[in-house]
Amino acid sequence: MQILRTAAAAGLALATLSACGEMATLPVEAGMGPAPQLPAPNPTLIPTVKTAKAVGWPAGAHPRAADGLAVTGFAAGLDHPRWLYVLPNGDVLVAETNAPPKPESASGGLKGWIASLVMKRAGARTPSANRITLLRDADGDGVAETRGVLLAGLNSPFGMALIGRHLYVANADAVLRFPYESGQTRIDAPGEKVTDLPAGINHHWTKNLLASPDGARLYVSVGSNSNVAENGMDAETGRAAIWEIDVASGAKRLYATGLRNPVGMAWGPDGKTLWTAVNERDELGSDLVPDYMTSVRDGGFYGWPYSYFGQHVDTRVAPQRPDLVARAIVPDYALGPHTASLGLAWSGGARLPYGEGMFVGQHGSWNRNPPSGYKVIFVPFAGGRPGGPPQDVLTGFLDESGQAQGRPVGVAVDRRGGLLVADDVGNAVWRVGAAP
Repeated sequence: MQILRTAAAAGLALATLSACGEMATLPVEAGMGPAPQLPAPNPTLIPTVKTAKAVGWPAGAHPRAADGLAVTGFAAGLDHPRWLYVLPNGDVLVAETNAPPKPESASGGLKGWIASLVMKRAGARTPSANRITLLRDADGDGVAETRGVLLAGLNSPFGMALIGRHLYVANADAVLRFPYESGQTRIDAPGEKVTDLPAGINHHWTKNLLASPDGARLYVSVGSNSNVAENGMDAETGRAAIWEIDVASGAKRLYATGLRNPVGMAWGPDGKTLWTAVNERDELGSDLVPDYMTSVRDGGFYGWPYSYFGQHVDTRVAPQRPDLVARAIVPDYALGPHTASLGLAWSGGARLPYGEGMFVGQHGSWNRNPPSGYKVIFVPFAGGRPGGPPQDVLTGFLDESGQAQGRPVGVAVDRRGGLLVADDVGNAVWRVGAAP
């Protein structure tokens, strides 16, 4: 009986929240590009909740590829695949992972309970498999015929990077180093801790990794512990930032700050400019705030939590910091409000009908009515900068009823020039190639 009451309460809460929210007055595209429209904030007593229920793909179904492209199922039957990494020999690593358990002190009361219901409905409350799986497509037909567990017993692993004969993995609380030889299909050696990472509440738990071109440094993305510092700035120490780690010593320093939840990272066309995809804040209405993609300056501050998209002050934050707002850097390119843009991959090596640019995996909104994201897009570059409107690459993740058949997360270009997409609701990795 208690289970029935809890289920009924959960359904009522979600229905109430969905009914009470406001609606967008601008199309998603208005919040995209180098100069997005930023209307006045529209906060509501009850935040807008428009969550796509996770249902998975019907048998034989798959996302829709843009004209000139074809999509195949590279691997199916995975357990919440979130992130991808392509090894030099063509093997594909996929992090099958989810959020670590939160401490009791981080329950968040009624708001935390509602957030938990939302995440469960969206398919983001399954236990973490805590492993990295190796996929191999030896015959090049776009389908991995070999699958095996490369690493097990991890702690919500996410980012991966190979430097020389070592594979680096970012757990939710630390960066680990493992010995690796080309072609290896299982690693049994224990990981060596390189450095600890901010953990605890883990409002944002995903920690991504990117190696510098010379292999001397690692860059680690660490999201915030809150929406807009409602847990206090002490809880944000070392968070909402990208860290730089010296590989040889493990010493680290803050490379850039004020980035609410940077996830995807990639090197730009010059091979030395770091780019990241950032999830911005919620609960200012369906039209605010756009997520974004930006080049990252050493020592740069990007506004969170005090301001967004440069000097647009968020009045919810106390105390205010006008000194920091004054030096907040305007991001290079907005990716639409609440699109949850996570995956980021430079197009170099892709054999697809696109020029230079970035592929972006947009996981999809919960705080916008109507929904945004739930697709993979391409942002063209010109002269080393974003140079045009985004183009759809992979769509159809929402069915006609608005339910999520899948949700794209990590993206990566494989050794044969196809685009791989991790789908954590469809439990699959999709491969996008040129149409035959």
